[in-house]
Amino acid sequence: MWPDRRLIDLFGIEFPIVQAPMAGVQDADIMIGAAQGGALASLPCAMISPDKAREQINIVRQRVSTPLNMNYFCHTAVDADPAREAGWRKRLASYYQELGIDPDAPNNAANRAPFDAAMCELVEELKPAVVSFHFGLPEPALLARVKAAGCRVIASATIVEEAIWLEQRGVDAVIAQGAEAGGHRGMFLTDDIATQPGLFALLPQVVDAVKVPVIAAGGIGDGRGIAAAFALGAAGVQIGTAYLRCPESRVSPIGRAALEGGTDASTVITNVMTGRPARGVINRVMREVGPVSADAPAFPHAATALGPLKAAAEKLGRSDFTNLWAGQAVGLGTELPAAELTRSLAAAALERMAGLRG
Repeated sequence: MWPDRRLIDLFGIEFPIVQAPMAGVQDADIMIGAAQGGALASLPCAMISPDKAREQINIVRQRVSTPLNMNYFCHTAVDADPAREAGWRKRLASYYQELGIDPDAPNNAANRAPFDAAMCELVEELKPAVVSFHFGLPEPALLARVKAAGCRVIASATIVEEAIWLEQRGVDAVIAQGAEAGGHRGMFLTDDIATQPGLFALLPQVVDAVKVPVIAAGGIGDGRGIAAAFALGAAGVQIGTAYLRCPESRVSPIGRAALEGGTDASTVITNVMTGRPARGVINRVMREVGPVSADAPAFPHAATALGPLKAAAEKLGRSDFTNLWAGQAVGLGTELPAAELTRSLAAAALERMAGLRG
């Protein structure tokens, strides 16, 4: 019934839908629901330890026997720059004063680790069906080990050049991430967010440029979006924002309130939250300091100084400093359980495509 079954056959899943890895707002529960619904369930691993990732995968495997995806970042780690950090704290000083926080008090460093040997050992141990990467690919030796473990490899591209680069290095599928997508931009061959194309411009050009299956990501929140992606040559879709309002998600009550009132104008691409461009629901610090600021330290160190502000504001019921990554289709979200949402998305897409053929 699907016009392109390559992704279904490649991953061994029921529907060509990838539940996007969403760090900080999901755990095993949403994976279980997405997997039960027929999607490829994904675990974001960049902000958790190998032990925690192992625990989460084992929880999922106790409930479902479907293929799973483990997702990792591949950025080049950089040390914190004390001078840049001090300047960033100075830029945020008025917020510290407003909330009665000592700006010189020590706090936990931001934790977003790139894929390394320890994580690779975990992949070799757990052997997930799929391993996905963001910000490029790991070094060749580690990538070879992932493939030797029998894992399919997929990675994000934000421009055609990145898609070609990924295919040349042996990925099994490319995720075409349009500018509409929530979360961090997967860009790695460019840092110019002004030139980032939307999905409808990017997708057909990536499809034309590579031979591997292409997964569409960005602004897809219902069956119409899935059908449109297939019409442009996609073999599957990756969906994140639509899952944020599921009861299984770990979005806070403050975040859920923001999502419920979401519109097409609710999100912006910003670097002030982590130091790297990402799309999220607009909050106070994005508006007043950014959305893009040259003062923000390099990824992920911008998040360090925001940590105490986020905690203090949330205690007051405010999301002034809370990063809630979401895409431009946030207004299409519903509160269906993850399994039901997945099946309804697939059914609506198939119905739409049948209507187009008729």
